[in-house]
Amino acid sequence: MKNFINNLFYIVIAYNLITVGGITGKEAFYSIGEDKKRLNKNNAIKTILAIFLSISILAMSMITPIVLNGYEMYKEAINKKSLDYTIEEIRGQSNFISLNNISDEFLNLVLKSEDHRFYKHSGFDFIAIARAMYNNIKAGKIVQGGSTITQQLAKNSYFSFDKKYERKVAEVFVARDLERKLTKDEILELYCNVIYFGEGCYGIKDAAKYYYGIEADKLTLEQAKALVKTLKNPNNYNPKKMKLVQS
Repeated sequence: MKNFINNLFYIVIAYNLITVGGITGKEAFYSIGEDKKRLNKNNAIKTILAIFLSISILAMSMITPIVLNGYEMYKEAINKKSLDYTIEEIRGQSNFISLNNISDEFLNLVLKSEDHRFYKHSGFDFIAIARAMYNNIKAGKIVQGGSTITQQLAKNSYFSFDKKYERKVAEVFVARDLERKLTKDEILELYCNVIYFGEGCYGIKDAAKYYYGIEADKLTLEQAKALVKTLKNPNNYNPKKMKLVQS
């Protein structure tokens, strides 16, 4: 995919240099190398605009169907189970706990690890997305995600864990609704009650009790670190698998 995008970029540039820059055929091979100075300012601007426009049109033609399908996925999910119902369903769980019954050590670490700009964005963090895209392109593979805590709550509440782009789009719409309806603390509270910690543990209350035999507000810094690390890969990085607790 990375090679395809790179190749496509250079193909578009080459095409526009030839068609918009006013050089064709055999002239292109000589003019680019020997006569760059002959391109005046207007032609240069036209070339840049044409390149940008071509890439934008191409990107839109690829992205638009994904956005439309993602929106339909969002509407279908909300119609099946309303946001109000979902919120009350989570709050009605027997293992639900309020934010003030969760240790500050855990809350601070989970914000730092999962979404350190949580209180600054409105559910979708463009800075985090851009940073993740840069790091993933640089690595040539997916090494970092850009989902906010609000998006993760949307995913855990409504969608499967597949990697489809449509699902990511649907997440954004649900995240927008959550941000409009709830305060930041309420969103964080719901999130802490639905995240998966491995070994069948959903929510911080069950995780603290299962792994350490204590209430969530009693978690130490080291225990909180281990549980936050678990979120990256619950089945492989949980305290039991990492032998941080007795089996």
